[in-house]
Amino acid sequence: MNIPTPDHAMAADLAVQEPTAADLAAIDAEMPVIVAEVELLDAQITVLDAPVSEVAARRVRRARRKLLAARLALANRLSEPLPEVV
Repeated sequence: MNIPTPDHAMAADLAVQEPTAADLAAIDAEMPVIVAEVELLDAQITVLDAPVSEVAARRVRRARRKLLAARLALANRLSEPLPEVV
């Protein structure tokens, strides 16, 4: 079986590319949403592995609320007008 490999020039270009400051800022802005999604997933996995208890159900509800709040905060930040560049 032949596995195609990228052109060496293209691979070299990809190796030197690093995230820009704007890319890092976007990741940083989305980090609360990412963390909340991981916490919700962790709570849901816990419920799958064991019988559902009131504590586990409460943990899932709390994680869902935290994720919704993080998404709302991100949407509000993204809807604000950008400062003028002088």
